[in-house]
Amino acid sequence: MLLLVSGMKGELVYVELKTGQFDCGPAWIGFAERSKSGRTLYFNDRAFQSCKGRGVGANYFDLETGEQYWISGVKGDLSDRHWAGSGIVLVERKALRECMNVVGLEEFPKSGYDLVDLEVGDVRERVKALENEKVRSDGE
Repeated sequence: MLLLVSGMKGELVYVELKTGQFDCGPAWIGFAERSKSGRTLYFNDRAFQSCKGRGVGANYFDLETGEQYWISGVKGDLSDRHWAGSGIVLVERKALRECMNVVGLEEFPKSGYDLVDLEVGDVRERVKALENEKVRSDGE
């Protein structure tokens, strides 16, 4: 069962880097925010848009780097990683309580997960500048 939970801090998501990682890329659980249009998802100082079915094992790409990611809601049994994948899943400290509630756990798993503070940056401003630069170069 996949759980997309929205709250005041955004929506709780599972994010995994797919580009060049063979299902063992860095992975996170934390809060993401959507743009007003809903087309862009902001998470960990990155901006993502849908691959629209063109990703290789991925459903989103990073607007700045082009790297592909799998982004989904958190599974109710914490089996978010691909069955052939492995690696620690980093859980955003401020999302821990929400994550535990969603999956029905009373204590944090002792293995496979670590708590982290995710980056907060100016990704919206960087993406706006990138898009404006693209518009200017397309108009020349």
